[in-house]
Amino acid sequence: QVQLVESGGGLVQTGGSLRLSCTASGRTFSSYAMGWFRQAPGKEREFAAAIHWSAGTTYYADSVKGRFTISRDNAKNMVYLQMNRLKPEDTAVYYCAAGTQAFYYNFRASHSYASWGQGTQVTVSS
Repeated sequence: QVQLVESGGGLVQTGGSLRLSCTASGRTFSSYAMGWFRQAPGKEREFAAAIHWSAGTTYYADSVKGRFTISRDNAKNMVYLQMNRLKPEDTAVYYCAAGTQAFYYNFRASHSYASWGQGTQVTVSS
């Protein structure tokens, strides 16, 4: 069990950047694979990025690849999402999540994650 809190969202113009942070509490944070998901109003939650707990291997949705970077600092119980060259279609509530063992079979699926933060709003204006 891990508790997660996101921060760093805000309002930016097209082409701008934001860095989201996720602070974790609870034991053995470093044992969890971590993911970032996003959800726009009226839309289903969709996968954005994920990172393996041990090797630092990262995964990205095609829609964000080349623009977003996921990273983690296990010593600080933190995971980050650096978002560059933002587009209006990136507007959503962004959630961090801690993966279960199912992560290693399907890291793009919401049901492969057990703990979720409350979300942070990202709005990109044109």
